Amino acid sequence: MVSYVDADAAPLKNTGQIRLYGPDAFAAMHRAGRLAAECLDGLADIVKPGVPTDVIDRYVYEFGADHGALPATLGYRGYTRSTCTSINHVVCHGIPNEKPLRDGDIVNVDVTFILDGWYGDSSRMYNVGEVKRAAERLVEVTYESLMRGIAAVKPGATTGDIGHAIQSFAEGERCSVVRDFCGHGVGRLFHDTPNILHYGNPGEGIELRPGMIFTIEPMINLGRPHVKVLSDGWTAVTRDRSLSAQFEHTVGVTETGCEIFTLSPRGHTCPPYPIAA
Repeated sequence: MVSYVDADAAPLKNTGQIRLYGPDAFAAMHRAGRLAAECLDGLADIVKPGVPTDVIDRYVYEFGADHGALPATLGYRGYTRSTCTSINHVVCHGIPNEKPLRDGDIVNVDVTFILDGWYGDSSRMYNVGEVKRAAERLVEVTYESLMRGIAAVKPGATTGDIGHAIQSFAEGERCSVVRDFCGHGVGRLFHDTPNILHYGNPGEGIELRPGMIFTIEPMINLGRPHVKVLSDGWTAVTRDRSLSAQFEHTVGVTETGCEIFTLSPRGHTCPPYPIAA
């Protein structure tokens, strides 16, 4: 049985209840989300062939520090980095290291900042140099899948409506949807109820109500949907080593639809992105 609770009256832990936030919380999430988006905008000028992913990680940490925010991943369940960088067949939770990016790679960078106690969570794909058309198309399909999922968000809709919008489009483009990872409630907790599956049937799942805040973050594969987690306990890869891509936004349900908290101030949507002058 699903229950909803006024976020101000709920304890600061995941109780399995769905928090409903008010206007002040939405304003705070806009600030936290914008900061994550600004950081991702800045990375468009940095991600290029020859750049190690630990340079990306350092940029994220320093960007947060310069703006009074902390990376939520740093120290989370023993994770030691400020971001996740997932390259090519890495589905999610890739760990930054000293290996340089190569021409033709595609990479997802996932950034979550804690700003004044609120979590702004977003990720984007980046093309590294000149990428093959198959990789470019996967990135485009993944972005469109995310936006179709967001378009399904409105009061009275269900989480199954979101999943169906994503799954039906991605599979119609001969891609597959990863089922092992999902979106999640967010706000003053990093991961909260509900889970947002990126596949499903219309009308099934949890009813969406105004005040809900959660992420939508589909992972789409060129090959089969199956994944495995490597021995580091974090890095998830496609079992068939096919390319994978992901985009993520944090959204809040309104009386008429939804607000996206993590839109790019530069107007970046899907790569290639313009480089700042």
